[in-house]
Amino acid sequence: MMDQDLKRLEVRVDDLIHAVTLLKEENKALRLKQESLVAERAELIEKTELAKTRVESMITHLKSMETS
Repeated sequence: MMDQDLKRLEVRVDDLIHAVTLLKEENKALRLKQESLVAERAELIEKTELAKTRVESMITHLKSMETS
């Protein structure tokens, strides 16, 4: 009986070690993805701000042409 209990415990511990390993790998992958998405978001915000500035500049230029 004692051997069976020990064997079950060993299997359970092995399963837990495997689960922890998988979770660590998944966590690492998710962190890398998050970093990538944060960088992409920053780039998109920068591009949006640049486009906004250009459009505002064009509007100002067109308004100045109207009054000339």
